[in-house]
Amino acid sequence: MARFFFGFVTDSFTHTDDEGIELPHLQAAIREAELAARELLADAIKASKSKVPEAVVITNESGESLHSIPLAALLPPLNRVR
Repeated sequence: MARFFFGFVTDSFTHTDDEGIELPHLQAAIREAELAARELLADAIKASKSKVPEAVVITNESGESLHSIPLAALLPPLNRVR
């Protein structure tokens, strides 16, 4: 098991959690980060917030960036009626 940390990038600043979470591998950390980001987006939409973080960044215990997920990539594509 490895410890992964999730940071949210806003205005070129990363807010990182101090505790992290132990997970078996990076793919599990990516899944957790996607779930957290989707929840954050849903809460922002419900609260009519105009600003949300740009991305979630996964780091290891050394602070090395392992993966980044832009929050815009988690939004569903727009369905346009023609």
